This record gives sequence, C-alpha cells and structure tokens, in this order.
Amino acid sequence: MESLLTVLVEKFEVFLLVLIRCSAMFFVTPIFGRRNVPATFKIGLAFMLSIVLTPTVELQSGLVAGFVQFALLTAKEIAVGLIIGFITYVVFTAIYFAGQIIDMKTGFGIVNVLDPQTNTQVPIMGNFLYIFTLIVFITMDGHLMLIKAMAESFTILPPGHMQVTAETVAEVVSMLRDTFVIGFKISAPVVAAVFLTDVALGILARTMPQMNVFMVGMPLKIMIGMFTLMLMIPVLAIALDVLFTNTAGSIYRVLIHL
Repeated sequence: MESLLTVLVEKFEVFLLVLIRCSAMFFVTPIFGRRNVPATFKIGLAFMLSIVLTPTVELQSGLVAGFVQFALLTAKEIAVGLIIGFITYVVFTAIYFAGQIIDMKTGFGIVNVLDPQTNTQVPIMGNFLYIFTLIVFITMDGHLMLIKAMAESFTILPPGHMQVTAETVAEVVSMLRDTFVIGFKISAPVVAAVFLTDVALGILARTMPQMNVFMVGMPLKIMIGMFTLMLMIPVLAIALDVLFTNTAGSIYRVLIHL
C-alpha cells in the first residue's frame, strides 16, 4: 500500500511538472497565446496534453526532496515552456518588423491598428502579414508541430535537467539577430519597388517642375507597394513554410543545449 502511494505521488509530481511546461508554452505562442483565445481552452488543452504525456515522462529518483526543490523544478519547467513559445514568437515578430518597414516606405507609417494580443499599436501591413502568417502556420499544421515539439522536449530535456549554457545564449542571440534579417528580406521587394518609384518621381520633379510630385507620389507609392505585395504573396507563403521548418529545428537545437 505504501509503495502504491509512493508511485501515485511521484506520478502526480510528474504530471504537475508536465502541466507547468505545457501551460507556459501555450500562454506564449502566437496561435495559442492570443487574448481572443479563451483561457479555459488553453488550460484544458494543456491539461489534456499533460495527461497524455505523463506516462511517457520519467522523473529522476530523489529529484524532488522537498518544497524548495519542487519550486526550483517548477521554475525550470516554466523557463523551458517559455523558451519554446518564445522561439515561435520571434518569427512572428520578424513579420511585424517587415510590415513596419513596408508601412514606412509606402506612407502608412502614421496609421496603426490595435493588436488585441499585446494591447499595443501595430502597423497596418504588419497586422495584415501577421494574420496571413497565422493562416499559413495553421495550414501547414504548425500548431501540431508545436505540440510535437513539446512532446519530444521531455525526451530531449527531462524535467529538472535544464541548465543555461553559453551555447543556449548564443542560439537565442542568433535568433534575435535573424529577426531583423528576416524582416528586411521579407520587405525587400516592396522597399526596392518604392525606391525605384522615388527615383522616377525625382527625375520627373527635375524635368517637370510645374508638376506637384508630392500629390502624385503619395498615392502612386501606395499603389506600387500594394501591387508588389500582391505579387510577392505566393512566394511569401513558400518562404514562410521554409521558415517554420527552420523554427522547428531551432526549438530542438535550443533544447539540446539546455
């Protein structure tokens, strides 16, 4: 009887640690962590996933020796879940950054919309690209990729084994650097098209001083920017597919270094 009680207590401890890691990820990832997703759904999904994963997770014997040790394990599991969610969030941040660059070049920089997730003002094109990226993410089963990464994280990094290393910090810094690189690459076609439009308008301003270039230039740059964005949407969908595949690889690399 005492042996059975000990096993039940250990399994309950494992369940709590699994639930904590899953909950931390679900509350940060862009698709599950949005404010318009009910908290009941997030908690229920984390709870059900924890029930499924608990039998596959083994806790090192003697790892939980008291309240202090369990609190430390809880903090580590929260950190692991947040890191997994943060890696995915970095990709969507790059999309916002690309949208902000496009807005500044096309003249939409003075107009923002409210993002209900962060309760902050975001650029119009950034919001459009963000919604488009969410659609592509769901279409290519990115949400299942996240759940799979969470399930495999317990094999790669069992509870209580997290340790921040120099490789982990270097990997996170590299991802933050790539945020700007990805944003510039996504916005590059629109920026190039608008730049060529500015050059053409500059030539017209020199050859035809009587023409009001400012009045013609603003709607023209918006039209050129929207047309270029329309042409790059199919290519962007393919690029996002590759980007999300690389994101899955980044999650596994960080987990290995933890």
